[in-house]
Amino acid sequence: MSSSNQFALLKSRRFAPFFWTQALGAFNDNLFKNALVFMAVFQIAANDQALTTLYTNLSAALFIAPFLLFSATSGQLSDKYDKARLAQLVKMLEVAIMVIALFGFLAKSVPLLMSMLFMMGLHSTLFGPLKYGLLPQVLDSRELVGGNGLIEMATFLAILIGQILGATLIDIPEHGAWLVGAATIATAVAGLVCARRMPSVPAPDPTLRINWNPFSETWRNLGYIRGNRAVLLSCLGISWFWFFGSVFITQLPAYAKFVIGGNGMVYIFLLTVFSLGIGIGSLLCERMSGHKVEIGLVPFGSIGMTLFGADLYFAKPDAAIEHGLTVAALLAQPWLWRVLFDLLAMAIFSGFFIVPLFALIQTRSDPARRSRVIAANNILNALFMIVAAGLSALLLKSGLSIPQLLLTTALLNAVVAIYIYTLVPEFLMRFLSWILVNTLYRIRLDKLDNIPEEGPALLVCNHVSFMDALIIGGSVRRPVRFVMYYKIFNIPLLSFIFRTAKAIPIAGYKENPALLAKAFDEVDKELAEGNVVCIFPEGGLTKDGEIAGFKSGVEKILERRPVPVVPLALRGLWGSIFSRRDSALGRSRLPRRFRSRIGLAAGAPVAAEHAKAETLEAQVRALRGADA
Repeated sequence: MSSSNQFALLKSRRFAPFFWTQALGAFNDNLFKNALVFMAVFQIAANDQALTTLYTNLSAALFIAPFLLFSATSGQLSDKYDKARLAQLVKMLEVAIMVIALFGFLAKSVPLLMSMLFMMGLHSTLFGPLKYGLLPQVLDSRELVGGNGLIEMATFLAILIGQILGATLIDIPEHGAWLVGAATIATAVAGLVCARRMPSVPAPDPTLRINWNPFSETWRNLGYIRGNRAVLLSCLGISWFWFFGSVFITQLPAYAKFVIGGNGMVYIFLLTVFSLGIGIGSLLCERMSGHKVEIGLVPFGSIGMTLFGADLYFAKPDAAIEHGLTVAALLAQPWLWRVLFDLLAMAIFSGFFIVPLFALIQTRSDPARRSRVIAANNILNALFMIVAAGLSALLLKSGLSIPQLLLTTALLNAVVAIYIYTLVPEFLMRFLSWILVNTLYRIRLDKLDNIPEEGPALLVCNHVSFMDALIIGGSVRRPVRFVMYYKIFNIPLLSFIFRTAKAIPIAGYKENPALLAKAFDEVDKELAEGNVVCIFPEGGLTKDGEIAGFKSGVEKILERRPVPVVPLALRGLWGSIFSRRDSALGRSRLPRRFRSRIGLAAGAPVAAEHAKAETLEAQVRALRGADA
């Protein structure tokens, strides 16, 4: 894949058939579900708000219940068997469900259709671990964020188009039921055809023995993620996203009808805006993250979700006076534009929130258990969504209006986000680093794939500015432990970032020999645990823009722990406000070269026995070239 174009994946057979299979599945789920909800709310329930609320919340709960009951079994199947073959079997089940659902639409039988909605939830439960477990098997690390972004974009656009078509078709007099039935069956068949085009994908754990007890296996799956704190908190973050999103999506029909005062097409219009926002946010993630898993986008997303979700209440806090208004009539109202902007912005920031979390789970999970980790995530998602449906019904019954419910959810989002970031400060640290670095610079990365994906490694780099650690830490995909001069480590604000990133302060032997010895011990400990450590062998910031001689500390580290060494070179930073150029010339520090172009290049790994200070210095000089 081109590093600048994630859409190139759509031409690849390893991705394209799967992409269309999952997109058609999401489309059919929502075509069917929305046709059912639209028929129940706008045809059967008429103007009964209590019955409308019952049908919308019941449909949400029934669709989600299979995720809670069968995700554990589904995760095992995806780890044990060829995912392409499993996808074909799941699509065959979908065809059968849609044939039965046709009779439910013809008879306007809500009980039969609700039963088939439960079965479609089962279909999606079986496909979920397969979907997110397959991506890391067919995509490389630089494609993973783009691939996830495409999947999320396609999923929400499929939701949008499916819901529009479902509501439109079922509303056609006399022929609506036949048209919905024909569309769902045809889509299921098309999904089966695409699934049959998927190339075989090797099973990660073919010797796995299936545990058919969903309760014990569910507990075991949750145990897989409890052992990995970052993955656990990412799963909880994704589950909260679905709590948050399901409240807004589930209440949208009633919001459009009783708060906005619109007809059925106004609901579709609001859903269109929301779904387009999710798609835009998901696609922007790849460009904003620089083709890597950038968890710094997660706090950024949560901030926008809270601000614009809360403002939705202030845009339209009261119930509608007039009802049955068209889209055109409502667009003449100034307040509606604020509602639309809030929905769109909230959805865009939701994309920033969800895509990096999915990519983080995929990259930090054991490949042999990845589908079961995804299954555990789906179980948590289901729990949160069922709680969201129940809590929404309870709060509405207790007297909260729909706008008040949405405001409460937005404020809860802020509380949950703060709690998660206190548990895993890495999210907030990466956010602050990402904001600082991407505000001040435009970075060109060169051959950072020379840094090993796994195992210990020592990075050595020239030292130009106070921002060096933030630039490197924000550009390298793996977490990096930095060794830095203690006075830089203690700079206000940056100190929080460095401490959260587990940086290692160091001092010269004459300044603080105890701190120096402790730093070498900490470096050895981090390398022993398989982490990446970065040092600046010059021993301080350059005073003239040139690379100073490398000190022998790098050799002492390698004597204790022989690991591969990767030379790095920062380019274009000399003369920035955070370098010592102004200090050397006696000038005041003024903001200059805003959004300047800088570079970070990595050389080929050097074996420990060949990694002498002079050799590494020469390699860093060559990597940097003439651009200081």
